[in-house]
Amino acid sequence: MISTSVPMGAAGLNRPLITLAIMLATIMQTLDSTIANVALPHMQGSLSVSLNQIGWVLTSYIVATAIATPLTGWLVDRFGKRNIFLASVAGFTLASMWCGISTSLFEIVIARVFQGVFGAALVPLSQTTLLDINPREKQGSAMALWGMGVMVGPIVGPTLGGWLTDSMGWRWVFFINVPVGILALWGIWKSFPADTPGRSMRFDMAGFVSLSVAIGGLQLLLDRGQQLNWFSSVEIWVEAYLAGFAAIYFIWHTWRTPPEHSFFDYRLILNRNYVTGLLFIFIVGVVLFASRALIPTMLQDLMGYTAEAAGWVTAPSGLGTMLAMLIVGRLVGKVDLRLLLAIGFGITAFSLWEMQGYSLVISQGEVIWPGVWQGLGIGLVFVPLSTATFATLSPQMRANGTAIYSLVRNVGSSLGISLVETLLTRNTQIAHATLAAHIDGRNPGYGNPAVAELYNPHSSMGQMLLNNEITRQASMIGYIDNFWLMMVMTLAIFPLLLIIRTPKREAAARRS
Repeated sequence: MISTSVPMGAAGLNRPLITLAIMLATIMQTLDSTIANVALPHMQGSLSVSLNQIGWVLTSYIVATAIATPLTGWLVDRFGKRNIFLASVAGFTLASMWCGISTSLFEIVIARVFQGVFGAALVPLSQTTLLDINPREKQGSAMALWGMGVMVGPIVGPTLGGWLTDSMGWRWVFFINVPVGILALWGIWKSFPADTPGRSMRFDMAGFVSLSVAIGGLQLLLDRGQQLNWFSSVEIWVEAYLAGFAAIYFIWHTWRTPPEHSFFDYRLILNRNYVTGLLFIFIVGVVLFASRALIPTMLQDLMGYTAEAAGWVTAPSGLGTMLAMLIVGRLVGKVDLRLLLAIGFGITAFSLWEMQGYSLVISQGEVIWPGVWQGLGIGLVFVPLSTATFATLSPQMRANGTAIYSLVRNVGSSLGISLVETLLTRNTQIAHATLAAHIDGRNPGYGNPAVAELYNPHSSMGQMLLNNEITRQASMIGYIDNFWLMMVMTLAIFPLLLIIRTPKREAAARRS
C-alpha cells in the first residue's frame, strides 16, 4: 500500500503554486516527446551522422521513458512523492542541458536516455498529485488543467521546435527546458509538503526486469519496424521474441506473486472502470498521435509546405483541445461522464470523416477546421476519461495506476504511429499500381494536347512526370485510407461506454 498522498486538508497548502509548478514540469516533459522531431535534419548535419543513426535520438528517449514509467509507484513508496518530484525535475533539466551541449551522437543519445529516465515519473505524478490535493468536486477542473499540459505539449512541440531550430539553432530545442525546469524546481521546493514514505512495497527485481525487457523490445520494434521493413529484419525478430517471452514471464510471475511483493499490483485490473479507461486511453493515443504524425508529413511531402508552415496550420487543433478542456472541466460532476465521452468521441469521429475529404488542392482552412474539431473532441474525451478511470480507484493505488495509465497511452501512440506509417507505405504502393494500370492512350486526359505532350509515356521526361504525379495521387489515397481506419477505430469504442460506472453508481453498488 502506498501512503504518500498529499493531505487534502493540510493547513497552509499552497494549491495554486503546487499546481503551477507540477504543470510546468509536465509541459516540459511532454513537449520533449515531439519538439526534437523537426530538428533532426539539422542535428544530423551538425553531428555528421546518417539518417538511420540520428533516429536514435528519438528512439532512446521513447524507450527509456517507457521502461522507467512503471517504476513510479515503487519510487514514491520508497522515497516520497516530494523527493521524487524534485529529483525528476532536477535530473530532467540537467539532462536537457547535456543534450544541448553534446558534440557526438553517442553523447546525445546517452543524455536522451537520462532525460527519459528522469522525466518518466513527471506525468503520472502530476496526475496523482492533482487528484490528491483537490476534493472530488474539483477533480474535473484539475484533470482539465492536467490534460492541457499532457495533450497540448505534443501538439505545440513541432511548431515550437521548428521556430527554435530556424531562429536560434537545434541546441535550443533542449536549452529551452532549463529555465522552465528551474522555475518548476523552485515551485515544488517552496510549496510541496513533505510526505513520509510508506516503504511497504518490496522491489520485485524479476517483475521489473521482465516488464522492462517486454516494454523496451516492443518500443524498439514499433519505432524501428518501418525503417527496417519489419519482419524481413533480424533485429525486429529478436525484439519481437524478447518482448513476447518477457511479457509471458511477467504475467506468470505477477499472477503467482502476492500483490504486496509484486512490481505490478494486479488488483488494478480487477477495477472495471480502470481497465476500461486503459482501453480508451490506448485508442486516444493511437488516434491523436497517429493523425498528428500524418498531417504535417502530408502537407510537406504532397503540398509543398515548410516545416514551420505545417506547424502553424496544425497548431489550432491544440487551441481546440484547450477550449474543450476549459469547458468540460466545469461539466464533470454535473453531467454524466458517459455522455461527455460519447460527445467527445463523436466529434473526433466527425473530424476524421472530414479528413477523408482531403485532396491535393485543399486550402489551409480545410486543413485547420478538421484539426480544430479533432482537438475539441479529444479535449472532451480526455478530462472525463481521466476522471472516470480513477473515480473508483483508492488513493493508495493512484501512483501505480497513473504510471500504468501513462504507459498505456505512450504505447498506444507508438503503435498508432507505426501502424499508420506502415499502412501509408503499403496502401500507396497498391494505389500506385492501380492508377498506373489506367494510364494508356484511351485515358480521357490525353484528349487535351497539352497534357498528352507533357505526360507523354513514350518519352523519358513524360514518364518521370507521370510517375511523380501518380505517386502524389497514390500517397493522398494512402493518407485518406488511414483517416478512414482511425474513424472506424473511434466509432468501434462506443459500445464500451456502457461498461463504465459513474462514481455515484459505483458508490451505490458498494453500499448494496
